[in-house]
Amino acid sequence: MALTIHGRIKQKLASKHGVSENEILECFANLKGKFLEDTREDHKTDPPTRWFIAETDFGRSLKVVFMVNDDGSVIIKSAFEPNDTEIRIYCRHGLI
Repeated sequence: MALTIHGRIKQKLASKHGVSENEILECFANLKGKFLEDTREDHKTDPPTRWFIAETDFGRSLKVVFMVNDDGSVIIKSAFEPNDTEIRIYCRHGLI
């Protein structure tokens, strides 16, 4: 999988969320559910923004937010520890 994290996003992931690119890759590898689409009006993008919650190899839960280009490459928009509402939504709709 081709994974792209643009410079300012990579900096924000490290400084604000303490998330590494390797942790994001681990979450993709450890995914047990499905991708959900962010359908909120102020978050709509083309291609659509998708997200999921998974654990790193060390058991850290992360919400990974991304887009998939037509060529199949993945652009990371954000990754951070999910809040209770996000976990509830993902358990209800993503782990079906």
